[in-house]
Amino acid sequence: MATDHIRYDVLARDALRGVLRKVLTDAASHGLPGEHHFFITFVSKAEGVKISARLLAQYPEEMTIILQHQFWDLTVLEDRFEVGLSFGGIPERLVVPFSAIKSFLDPSVKFGLQFDTSDVAEIAPETLPAAPAPSAVAVPEPTAETAESAEEPPPPNQGGAEVVRLDRFRKK
Repeated sequence: MATDHIRYDVLARDALRGVLRKVLTDAASHGLPGEHHFFITFVSKAEGVKISARLLAQYPEEMTIILQHQFWDLTVLEDRFEVGLSFGGIPERLVVPFSAIKSFLDPSVKFGLQFDTSDVAEIAPETLPAAPAPSAVAVPEPTAETAESAEEPPPPNQGGAEVVRLDRFRKK
């Protein structure tokens, strides 16, 4: 078998991460258009991931976040993104390197990407203290469609985000 000196696998992976970076950059600048929303699964203990100790205890292997209605301060850098989300009514700030992402899904258009994270170094992640609640963030009410798709909706008026596994959406 011939040796791949060009490393097409690495080039393709980096190109697909570029797609993800571009989509998140547009969402940070202009918001989410139409019915688009994102499910992002990442390795919780990957190098550079910053989540609170509370979330790490709850999701020690991997975590899936949903960017739809209730997120704030989405910042996209060359190697990572940062976002504010609420978990059980507690606001949190997450930092996720693109190298830690296992999958990205936009179910509104049935588009998804999966990344091989077998080469991702897992270390004791940096944990962040719970972020203070944002002062002036308008959070729209969930639509009937998103309320129906949730396994268990957050308690009323707490604005929590639901973390789900992507396996729930895969055809069996």
